[in-house]
Amino acid sequence: MSDWNPERERQEEGQDQVLTQEENGHTIVLYNDDVNTFDHVILSLIQICEHTEEQASQCALIVHHKGKCDVKTGVYSDLEPQCSALLQRGLSAEIQ
Repeated sequence: MSDWNPERERQEEGQDQVLTQEENGHTIVLYNDDVNTFDHVILSLIQICEHTEEQASQCALIVHHKGKCDVKTGVYSDLEPQCSALLQRGLSAEIQ
């Protein structure tokens, strides 16, 4: 007789999804300002958040038009130094 239990398997999958969401559930949000240039924002996103030039350009446009943009998701301990580096460059960002 098999020990396979589809209900238990679904519960375990759900637990794995919750753990992954908790581990990677943080986001760096970049906010618009009237100080920084597009070039400065784009270069900062490339150097700090490891964006491609296209990603960084799109994020800069979203920030400009919508007022904010999620620029990086992941584990808090990985995002914290990146967010700090963005702040040191004069950008307005926070981890949510």
